[in-house]
Amino acid sequence: MGDLLDAAGVRRWSRLAADALGRTRAEIDALNVFPVPDGDTGTNLHLTVLAAAEAVERLPADADAASVWRALADGALIGARGNSGVILSQILRGLAEVLGGGGRPAEALRHASRLADRAVAHPVEGTILSVLRAAAEACPEDGAPGAVAWAVAEHARAALDETPAQLDVLARSGVVDAGAAGLCVILETLAAVAGEEFPQSYAVPRRTAPGETSGETAACEPGSTPAGGAYEVMFLLDAGEEAVAELRAELDRLGDSLVVVGGDGLWNVHVHTDDAGPAIEAAVRAGRPHGIRVTYLRAEVDRHARTTGRGVVAVTLGGGLTALFEQHGARTVRREAGGPPSLEELIAAIVQAGDEVAVLPGDPSVLAVAEAAARRAREDGVRVAVIPSRASVQGLAALAVHDPLRRFDDDVIAMTSAAGATRFGRLETAEEEAVTSAGICRAGDTLGLIEGDVAVIGTDPADVATQVVDRMLSGGGELVTLITGEPAGDRPSGPGDRISTPHDRLSGPRGGLAGVVREHLRGHRPDVEVVVYEGGQERYPLLIGVE
Repeated sequence: MGDLLDAAGVRRWSRLAADALGRTRAEIDALNVFPVPDGDTGTNLHLTVLAAAEAVERLPADADAASVWRALADGALIGARGNSGVILSQILRGLAEVLGGGGRPAEALRHASRLADRAVAHPVEGTILSVLRAAAEACPEDGAPGAVAWAVAEHARAALDETPAQLDVLARSGVVDAGAAGLCVILETLAAVAGEEFPQSYAVPRRTAPGETSGETAACEPGSTPAGGAYEVMFLLDAGEEAVAELRAELDRLGDSLVVVGGDGLWNVHVHTDDAGPAIEAAVRAGRPHGIRVTYLRAEVDRHARTTGRGVVAVTLGGGLTALFEQHGARTVRREAGGPPSLEELIAAIVQAGDEVAVLPGDPSVLAVAEAAARRAREDGVRVAVIPSRASVQGLAALAVHDPLRRFDDDVIAMTSAAGATRFGRLETAEEEAVTSAGICRAGDTLGLIEGDVAVIGTDPADVATQVVDRMLSGGGELVTLITGEPAGDRPSGPGDRISTPHDRLSGPRGGLAGVVREHLRGHRPDVEVVVYEGGQERYPLLIGVE
């Protein structure tokens, strides 16, 4: 059954699985009493598979099956959210290592089960791990692809029904395991693609006869022993296997719910701990951590005391940008470069901002999390609109026209229009040689991007910056916004100027990249107004907006 999923099949499966988890996300979230009853397992699984599907879609149309499987596994590893998402990424890695090489499904499932079991420091029964193991053991060695895949999905469903008998916290709460329920949806979509039978819906079972409860629900992550760490710490890590083995032992002493997945120098690490600092310090000793996320697990939003009225929530990079958005009335959620913020933190910010809230994602990588957070907040009675801002400069433009005295729908239209009328660009430094839309770049080159595409490559950041601005203005424009980052050397005196209208803004410094661009425009486009803010963002020396 080596043709279970060829390259085209994997593409269909990844998208179908992401869509199915998107439709069942709320139902799976409702099952989430174990480990921490924070109701986000379905959302985390959805975001993990969505990251995998997007990685697959970025491949050329003629990519072979091995490449597509590898992209699926790598995308899930990098985009994994929550402990269930991290475990799922390891499951997909196991499938990819066997099926990507033409292996048999039974072998692939057994391999995935072994990898997932080894990734969890203290596995227990009644979780996604035990359901996967049962499905692998029941997988037929031979048969038609569709028949084999549906047999696996049916055995997984049967094993899911047994999880309350294996894990007492599930029985007391009257639910099946949330992570395992999500796995069943994923296996059913796999069977649908293999058998070319596409169901219109996926049932998520929920028990209705909870057992007697005694005491508080134990808190731990799927596949781990019950625990009570106050913080969830997650990060990607560039390190060798020996260093990771030492890190695993150290983190096991510091916390619980430990899961370490990956290989070939890149790992995704998840742990619950009462003190996040030592866990991050251990990661630094082991290698190069990045994409660090710390979530306070015991924080609960007081739904009865939340703010009423109109609010704006902005996701920001850098201290200067955060101060600027906050100075002008937005509630902010900080994120690391290259990754989205914590889902729970974003939900809390939306619910606390008011009963009518506009969300400014500020980056394409944040859109999926923002939409998921908005859906959760709507369930709590909040009117939420996600403004499709793909850059911080678009968020600033939207905030400039925000008027809480307008009808909410009219305000959303005005903010969306302002964001859409703002072209955005940025400078960054190439980390390695690569082929781009503007040609070949080498490590250390300065890249000038316009709306996500590389438009200019050069060795002089100032020259690249002026070329990018000239190109952005070639289609017209009245206002250029420059946001300086840590590498740019620009330091305005404050976090930003007041915002009232796009033309009623003060200007910033003369030095650094922003100063060069300002002087260039003064000589070549004196009709254009220039405003400079200190953003303080890492990785991007300069963010550029043209309105």
